[in-house]
Amino acid sequence: MHSPALATSVSSLTLCALLAGCASTFSATAPEDDMRREVDSIFSAYASPDSPGASFIVIQNGQEVLRGTYGLAKLESRTPTTSETHYRLASLTKQFTAMAIMLLVEQGKLRYDDRVVDVLPGFPAYLSEVRVRHLLNHTSGIWDYEDFVPSTQTVQVKDRDVLALLSRVDHTYFPPGTAVRYSNSGYAVLALIVEQVSGMSFASFLHDRVFVPSGMHSTVAHEEGISTVPHRAYGYVAEAQGFRPRDQSPTSAVLGDGGIYSSVVELLAWNKALDTHALIPETTQQLAWAPARLPDGSSARYGFGWFIDDDEGRMRLSHHGETSGFTNAIVKYPAQHLTVIVLTNRAGGEPWRLAQQIADLWLGQRTGGGRGPSAAARPWPFETMPNAH
Repeated sequence: MHSPALATSVSSLTLCALLAGCASTFSATAPEDDMRREVDSIFSAYASPDSPGASFIVIQNGQEVLRGTYGLAKLESRTPTTSETHYRLASLTKQFTAMAIMLLVEQGKLRYDDRVVDVLPGFPAYLSEVRVRHLLNHTSGIWDYEDFVPSTQTVQVKDRDVLALLSRVDHTYFPPGTAVRYSNSGYAVLALIVEQVSGMSFASFLHDRVFVPSGMHSTVAHEEGISTVPHRAYGYVAEAQGFRPRDQSPTSAVLGDGGIYSSVVELLAWNKALDTHALIPETTQQLAWAPARLPDGSSARYGFGWFIDDDEGRMRLSHHGETSGFTNAIVKYPAQHLTVIVLTNRAGGEPWRLAQQIADLWLGQRTGGGRGPSAAARPWPFETMPNAH
């Protein structure tokens, strides 16, 4: 399905499916080459045969309709990206961590309004009013553990270390539940809650209870020396002399907030599991896709592992992911049965803009024309949430 060329290709088979299934956006007589050029132009910055690359997939009505790959997964060996290339998901991981919590709630082993201090030994006492729900929707007010990790640190932080880091302060940014502020600490703590309540390691719980039931057989919450990432992409950062490896940082070993590696093909299976409610009932899934409400009645624009907003009258679910050497995005329109996923193995860039541009092709508002503002002009939800960059 992929071209052997390093620069990229979009599958002709999936292009045919696109032309057949998206008549409202593209003319049924539109030349395939025109479509290829339009999609490729969106990824022009990733198409060099000598640079870190990208993989993307478009899913409509539960089926893959378009996918493409660009550039290299590993520069040193000139390994090209494919649809099976596994990238570090960074904060796209949060939707999986949230799912683990929801599974435990469904089992009756946990409640969203449980006080974390009553569930997790070692959780700082000054955080006694923080509930599980607050961690899920970023309304806990707890500090981000990364604020206490110097860039010069060589020993990697693990999820368990986050409790000690949180003990370095004695207050929250605001009373829990009264405001919203993005916190990676919350999702590291959620991973610890999964371990405490289930009696399993977080990585094992995800594998047995989330990945395998979803048909994601090669996705992994990676632990160095314990697990292996198949078809692994390595991270890079652009410098004046070219791209330099930047695959790990002192916080790369924290699993709950960003430690999963997966591919666009594996995420196709994940999207299907969500849409068919293969893991949890539809009513529970809707909790994840409902934004928290703040005391003043405003929306926190975050549910359980997802940003949620209104885009031109359509509910949009989304998330970005930024970590050492990787930048990713997912955008999902449930009512339109449309999902676009973009994974890249380089620091920087704005894959969320690329994902939105592709989504706009299906939604009938081509960038720079048609109805509605362009993807570049519309704000991405995380851009307006404190600490979410």
